[in-house]
Amino acid sequence: MKQISFNAFEMNCISHLSPGLWRYPNDEALKYKDIEYWQNISKIAEEGLFDAIFIADVLGVYEQYVNNDKGALKTALQVPVNDPLQLAIIGASVTKHLGFGISAGVPFEHPFPFARRLSTLDHLTKGRVGWNIVTGYLPSANRNMGMKELPHDERYDQADEYLVVLYKLLEGSWEDDAVVLNRVNGDFANPSKIHHIGHFGKYYSVPGIHLCEPSIQRTPVLFQAGNSPRGIAFSAKHAEAVFIAPPTKEYAKIAVKQIRNEVTKIGRSQDSIKIYILATIITDENDKLAEAKYNDLLTYSSAEGALVINSGWLGVDLSKFKLDEPLTNIKSNAIQAQLEALKYSKLESGKVWTLRDLIKFSGIGCQGLKFIGGAKKVADEVIDLIDSSGANGFNLAYATTPGTIQDVIRFIVPELQKRGRYKQAYKEGSLRNKLFGKGNRLDSTHIGAKYRVGGELSTIDDTNGTNRNVINPQEKELTYVI
Repeated sequence: MKQISFNAFEMNCISHLSPGLWRYPNDEALKYKDIEYWQNISKIAEEGLFDAIFIADVLGVYEQYVNNDKGALKTALQVPVNDPLQLAIIGASVTKHLGFGISAGVPFEHPFPFARRLSTLDHLTKGRVGWNIVTGYLPSANRNMGMKELPHDERYDQADEYLVVLYKLLEGSWEDDAVVLNRVNGDFANPSKIHHIGHFGKYYSVPGIHLCEPSIQRTPVLFQAGNSPRGIAFSAKHAEAVFIAPPTKEYAKIAVKQIRNEVTKIGRSQDSIKIYILATIITDENDKLAEAKYNDLLTYSSAEGALVINSGWLGVDLSKFKLDEPLTNIKSNAIQAQLEALKYSKLESGKVWTLRDLIKFSGIGCQGLKFIGGAKKVADEVIDLIDSSGANGFNLAYATTPGTIQDVIRFIVPELQKRGRYKQAYKEGSLRNKLFGKGNRLDSTHIGAKYRVGGELSTIDDTNGTNRNVINPQEKELTYVI
């Protein structure tokens, strides 16, 4: 039977997807600045045999609502927000198996130093890191970086080249046997096995070598959350795990099918990509207690915060809409997949989405699915969705932290294990091997693997045009006698 996977969906901030819930009794979101908080979250997730902590990020402020950032600041909606990358090291230091999926935006860091950051993380986590490839959607980030906001599809064109540069650096610069550690003559590495990548493209020029020796995975596991037509094409080409945020179960099935079809179209196997669905599980000892808990949580949710985040996701100022106005005619340059979801999915009642519906639905977990009930009810529902949609698991957003995830581990994980639908233990090895069971490196059919030395897309020329795989017989090794 197909096993179901969970990730803990986190962010280095106070209010991630449930604005206002930081006020709930015993919630620990205000401890987000403390190392001990993130160590505890990591230990909890590993106790529950989660695949990874998936750490979201934005480099910017949600300011679409009423055309300013006051609502985001008042509700602590993803601001203040600290850097996500350090959390992988903090969490890995107190766990053995848990993976860490960190988000970082393509437009905001040049691929040359970012490749070093990825290799460093992969070394320090012993191969347990993944990268969520973000193309950016908040205009404030572009302004503060002094950059022009690119059209939606061109953001993916830039990301395509960004990935090419990373593949050349991470996969093709250092050969597997480049490090020789010859203690007799003092050679750490064989320079003829370390290649200048010679990349000169539309967006990036990177002629030199990668600065790090090869890590366990070389290229971290590649996550992606783009579900627009252009985003799906990008995911099918590059991603190993895709994150979707459908507001209804029916649209989840549509979104999964779109991704699977595109993967097949370009010749990759169906099982080469894991698909995780955004969801929040509110559970307790029985259905009645779970419903009461959900209703209690809702009393702490912030309507203003919900409007702020949805305005940012949809790329429009929702204050201009009337409460019962259908949300079907929105055009923007933001997260187009969320626009598609609202346009082409309907509520369980069969009606189209209105602003009133969106505020009520997204008070907890934003636009993600909600599963509310005791262990048996929730297990039935998540199994049904996985089996009917073809997805692999869920990115679980919390209402309260760490309470929501602790409840899932206490009630839902054992029920799924009892039914044979959840792992009993971790596999050994890297995050990639844990997810796919095929070793630590990119699959040989993945486009990134083709940039290895000897691959069909390999570029091993030095900046002067010579091939560093060929040793020039006229070159002499210099020997210094002291």
